[in-house]
Amino acid sequence: MTKTARAPRTNARVVPLRRGTTVEMVRLVCPDAAQATRIAESFGLPVLDSDAIRDLHQRLISETADALDEGVNERAMQIHLQRIVGSYVGSAHGAGQFYSRAVTEAREATAKLANDTRDEDLDGPVGFESAAQRKREFAAEVAVQAHALRMAAEGAAAAYEHVVGESWKPFERQPEQPGETVSRKAAEVQMAAFG
Repeated sequence: MTKTARAPRTNARVVPLRRGTTVEMVRLVCPDAAQATRIAESFGLPVLDSDAIRDLHQRLISETADALDEGVNERAMQIHLQRIVGSYVGSAHGAGQFYSRAVTEAREATAKLANDTRDEDLDGPVGFESAAQRKREFAAEVAVQAHALRMAAEGAAAAYEHVVGESWKPFERQPEQPGETVSRKAAEVQMAAFG
């Protein structure tokens, strides 16, 4: 009986490269100032001062950097601010995605209401809101929140650019080098000796 020679098995570890969330991605999912104002006025919610939120967060991050300037070198400051801005951007992006889902649910509930042959979606008793109305109001509240977090993220990113001198980009882990290390080659040779 002859054995067929098998090629040595290589266990390649694949690390999925996850793209970081950018400020542009936040802008795509969160309402802008005009849309947030329209929504707030339509639902009787407070109209936010978008510029004030943005400016406050820009000052907050800039003043934090100024306070740390004596004890933290440039590279450490860049890393520290990278993480802070990343948390603002991530929070705003999450809120924007939640807002998108809330709007989808509100649209679906409202579309069902338009169908006269469905009993379960009809308005409740007099004096009570329908489920569709509650979903629309919830989506409006979430829209204002997502917009506020967007402005905070934009302010933080602007501060990063002011302090560091370059535009903020999300941190992305560098993929491992595909070249083999000496220990990996040695392990393959040793394993090949077993047949």
